[in-house]
Amino acid sequence: MADTGVQGSPKLIDRLREALRARHYSRRTERTYCRWVKRFIFFHHVRHPTEMAEPEINAFLTHLAVKEKVSSLTQNQALCAILFLYRYVLDKPVGDLGDIIRARKPKRLPVVMIRAEVKSVLANLSGDKALMASLMYGAGLRLMECLRLRVQDIDFSAGEILVRDASKGAKDRITMLPESLKGQLQEHLRRVRMIHEKDLTEGYGRVQLPMALDRKYPNASADWRWQWVFPQEHRWKNTRTGEEDRHHLHETILQRAVKDAPG
Repeated sequence: MADTGVQGSPKLIDRLREALRARHYSRRTERTYCRWVKRFIFFHHVRHPTEMAEPEINAFLTHLAVKEKVSSLTQNQALCAILFLYRYVLDKPVGDLGDIIRARKPKRLPVVMIRAEVKSVLANLSGDKALMASLMYGAGLRLMECLRLRVQDIDFSAGEILVRDASKGAKDRITMLPESLKGQLQEHLRRVRMIHEKDLTEGYGRVQLPMALDRKYPNASADWRWQWVFPQEHRWKNTRTGEEDRHHLHETILQRAVKDAPG
């Protein structure tokens, strides 16, 4: 949906993105919130959100639960996106939403792998994928927390890993670096550094920095300390700047490897 399709406010989605970035939300959350706001607007026949209020929000959320049969988590995600829009973009607090029909929470036991099953999966992974999975298991990292690790986040001498902007709570935390993985991780970083130095000689070797640090420290994006621990194999072209960057591995690579692992 083009932003110009929203009556009277061609910059609404752009303003939403700016508000999310100003509060340091992840790009994934940004895409998700923008998608929900667009769906909310289209559901009400492209009416501007300032013309709508609690009844329209209620109707949309109820539709998600009754007609689309989304999960409770998905419905709550949509609600969070809409509340963010009204609070931080439109400066229009939302009051009582009335009796929303809530999506049902599934009643099922959590799936927990026993130690033997974990060992079986790890034994059937190799290379970077085995190291990432072992690090997640040994250090208690979530998938995106592992993929977003930067070189400076790992303190080998203290045996610690700094998890920045954690997946839940958006807070930093420190976790342990398993002693058994130190050697593998150091060897892995030696190979990554060689790739980084090769990129630098070819005129690349920069990564995206958080919180607009690249504007404050123009050369920091090429600094070894800021490089991803698990960079992607190929560089990608940044359509906004025209530069070629190397992002961290995509989550589906490890997900697919674990899913396909025997046992």
